[in-house]
Amino acid sequence: MDKEHTCCVTGHRNIPSDKIQYVQIQLRQELLQAIQSGYTHFISGFAAGVDLIFAGIVADLKREYPITLEAAIPYPGRMNTPDEVFQCLLKECDIVKVHTDRYSKSCYMVRNRYMIDCSALVIAVHDGRKSGGTAATIKYAHKMERDVREIWL
Repeated sequence: MDKEHTCCVTGHRNIPSDKIQYVQIQLRQELLQAIQSGYTHFISGFAAGVDLIFAGIVADLKREYPITLEAAIPYPGRMNTPDEVFQCLLKECDIVKVHTDRYSKSCYMVRNRYMIDCSALVIAVHDGRKSGGTAATIKYAHKMERDVREIWL
């Protein structure tokens, strides 16, 4: 995996139910465009919402394209979630990395910075909030001069 061919996602955990299909369609379009542009490695933070939708689409596209999926897990306890979608998609991953030894307030930031640092392309799904993890990750991606593709809710 090299940065020039790696793409990650950031986005909100809670997506309004009337926007889920829109997000799925937009993410699939962005992912297909990324694959056509030469991206082969995709990183998801595996949070509920956008991250898992992204991971599901990548897992589906792996059946058609020579691409890989990485789970960037913020802390070990997250692996124990009873979320069936999370557990099924985790089995589809080519790489699983846990980024801190235990839960802390900063473990998500550590994970998010890792994803940005390893990626040339960032797909961001957000509603324009100026604070929170998604906003901070988008701001960091711009600071690091990444190509940021935004999907607005």
